[in-house]
Amino acid sequence: MTLNVDDKKTLSDIRFAKAREALADARATLADERLNNAVNRSYYAALSAVRALLILDGVNPESHGGAVTILSLRFIRTKLLPVSVAKDFKTLMTRRTDVDYGDFESTSRSEAEDSVQRADRLLNQIDTVRTRLATQL
Repeated sequence: MTLNVDDKKTLSDIRFAKAREALADARATLADERLNNAVNRSYYAALSAVRALLILDGVNPESHGGAVTILSLRFIRTKLLPVSVAKDFKTLMTRRTDVDYGDFESTSRSEAEDSVQRADRLLNQIDTVRTRLATQL
């Protein structure tokens, strides 16, 4: 995908808006005690935030695993983001996979709360780097 600078910024903003919306959904479903949905929406908030950052670097991964790999290579390894961002993303991905595909999986309130907190922290950290990167393009 070849995008000009303005297109990258616009697409990044759209993706980050989706991240914020998914995080709001995660909080709402947590409040409604729909714990599996809170975990799911927390993960998708994180994924949208990661994709919002990566597009500024000209990268559009085609898989969830590709997103975390490229994030690690381009932003964690280079110390633009702390290792905790990749760890939080991987934890959220594992939990989402468990609740979405595990026939007998259930989520505790504390695990769902932790997922929302991890997603919130991840969004804040990514948005700081995303904003800085967008101004440098």
